[in-house]
Amino acid sequence: MIDRFIYTAMTGAKHSMGQLANTTHNLANAQTPGFREMLQMYRAVPIKGASSDSRAFVVDSTVGSNFDPGTYTRTDNPLDLSIDGTGFFAVRRPDGQEVYTRAGNFVVDAERSLVTANGYKVMGVDGYGVEIPENAGVITVDRYGVITASNDSSGKPLLIGQLKLVDIEGFELSRGQDGFFEWMGGELETNENVRVDQGSIEMSNVNVAQGMIEIINQTRMFDLNMKLVQFAEQNSKSANSLISLQRN
Repeated sequence: MIDRFIYTAMTGAKHSMGQLANTTHNLANAQTPGFREMLQMYRAVPIKGASSDSRAFVVDSTVGSNFDPGTYTRTDNPLDLSIDGTGFFAVRRPDGQEVYTRAGNFVVDAERSLVTANGYKVMGVDGYGVEIPENAGVITVDRYGVITASNDSSGKPLLIGQLKLVDIEGFELSRGQDGFFEWMGGELETNENVRVDQGSIEMSNVNVAQGMIEIINQTRMFDLNMKLVQFAEQNSKSANSLISLQRN
């Protein structure tokens, strides 16, 4: 019975540590552009016993993300872009897989490609990366993601391309190890209803105050489970002492 008691308490302690790690990760990314809060849910599973089903294990239930919008910061940088609503930017990993992000703090790399902060190519509606020509002048991105440059000998804006913008409503995305979101069904189609705002970036949607409260609660829950383990150990020692006395 003591072994069962310890094992039940240890499952609670283990998952309290998992929750604590998850909350810590969220707080560490509170200032990361486009970061979506990680959600981790647990559920209690009753243990069938010989008499009363009074014990329950803790098991993982759902690991997901909070897709509510974060705060927007005005930068006036022409390559800083944000999305209104539930849309995402489409980018491509080095292995060729298309993934999605809300982080619009883009830059131009040495090859004149528009890329994310970690070097992933930003995708256009044609399925290829967006290339910014030399001496492009002032870059303008309209609400539909159409990119133009002011440097044109004809005096007309030079069309560079159009961003691929997708909407995730109705699709289940999973978070990759690199923090970008992917759809297991392949590649999402361009959604013409998604709108872009130039000169601003969306920050993380993590609520720092709520995260600090969760850390306190999760730490207390871990301590409670560890005290149960210590209590079970003390009971085990007392039981062994009594058995030894009976034998003598």
